[in-house]
Amino acid sequence: MKKLERRALMCLLLAGMLAAGLGLYIGKWLVYGSEWVSYPANKHVFTDGKINTGSIYDRNGQLLLENTESGEPEYSDSYSVRTATLHAVGDIDGNILTGANRAFAGKLVGYNPVTGTYSAGGEGRQIYLTIDADACVTANEALGDHKGAVMVYNYKTGDVLCMTSSPNYDPTDPPRIKEDDTSGVYLNRCTTARIVPGSIFKLVTSAAVIEKKKDLESWTYNCTGKEQFESSEVDRITCPYPHGEVDFEEALAVSCNCGFADLTLSLGIDNIKEYTKKTGLMDSYNINGIHTTPGSFDFPSEDVNIAWTGIGQYHDLVNPCSMMIYAGAIAGGGKAAVPNLIDSIETNSGLPAGINWSRKTDTLIESETASVLSDMMRNNVIKTYGEYNFPDLDICAKSGTAEVGGGNAPNAWFTGFLRDEKNPYAFIVLVENGGSGANAAGSVANKVLQELVNE
Repeated sequence: MKKLERRALMCLLLAGMLAAGLGLYIGKWLVYGSEWVSYPANKHVFTDGKINTGSIYDRNGQLLLENTESGEPEYSDSYSVRTATLHAVGDIDGNILTGANRAFAGKLVGYNPVTGTYSAGGEGRQIYLTIDADACVTANEALGDHKGAVMVYNYKTGDVLCMTSSPNYDPTDPPRIKEDDTSGVYLNRCTTARIVPGSIFKLVTSAAVIEKKKDLESWTYNCTGKEQFESSEVDRITCPYPHGEVDFEEALAVSCNCGFADLTLSLGIDNIKEYTKKTGLMDSYNINGIHTTPGSFDFPSEDVNIAWTGIGQYHDLVNPCSMMIYAGAIAGGGKAAVPNLIDSIETNSGLPAGINWSRKTDTLIESETASVLSDMMRNNVIKTYGEYNFPDLDICAKSGTAEVGGGNAPNAWFTGFLRDEKNPYAFIVLVENGGSGANAAGSVANKVLQELVNE
């Protein structure tokens, strides 16, 4: 009898293990099935390791890439479109990990848990991206020979309208990249890079100042162009020129480093750390399965380094996409939509094959603070950057000129948003070694926004 009981228990244990294993397999199959199917060893949908089915279009139906049975994709017949959309669409060999042809391979082959990759309407799917190819071309041409990144998105819906990274190349004639190459040509700077932000980080420090500094209304600072710490000439904060006496609004408008050093030190490094985390710059965002690189920050104890941290230098590194989302949250009263790159997916017969949901971020900035900061960013344009440089655009912005050392020209940044119900766009522009943020990056932003608003 006891032997029967032991055998029964053993059978129940084995049955339980079998059920658990089956449940684990089914769970992983539901979650990772599309990745398994889109593995390059699957010869049904890959030829010589290259996907052979599906096509990619921009939001207006312009063909960006069509995969073929030979495994050699056919790209747009426009050289300008091919280069400008390279990092969004992807390359032939899959070196660009964030390219749609690789990142969305499971969607391109038309996989679903019920029928696998079988499709009654024909193999493959048509993916319509949210990007506007013409706006990407404008961005790429505006960057010229500079490395950099341009990204624009609708902060209410999440649709990414422009995503261009440079350097790039013609995917139909890929270059031979040397092993010691440092250009980052395969890197999508919009989503994957971490770069010194310079004064655009003052938008984070400003949020902390608005909420934490009790005597802000009476605060002023007399900028002589230099704030000395201790006796060493190295331990100092500098401005390009003396700004004279500034209040908080003017300090942001003229981007007074010395004034923001004083504000940062009055807050303390713990507040800077708290607000850096709150604004989402240390988070990774999931864009249809593409994960952005989180920012990287040190929070030092020495006064001069604390000051530089609040100014956007020292060891501050931000991801352009995350900074754009924060600008969108300022415009949106505290929250913004998480970026989305897929507009729609269709079968070859034109039937919808997927649904995309708009997702919101956590609260990145309090609503009242966002309102105050929005007005200050608008004042930046009026008082410093010049409304005439952005005709017919109700633009709120902050420029950044980030020192990179090594005798190189500083990186130019420009970020912000449009106060426009019809065009609720947030944007980020980086021109590496471009010099002045407002001049170099601001002009790029204007060209791309004009293209999108007036198309």
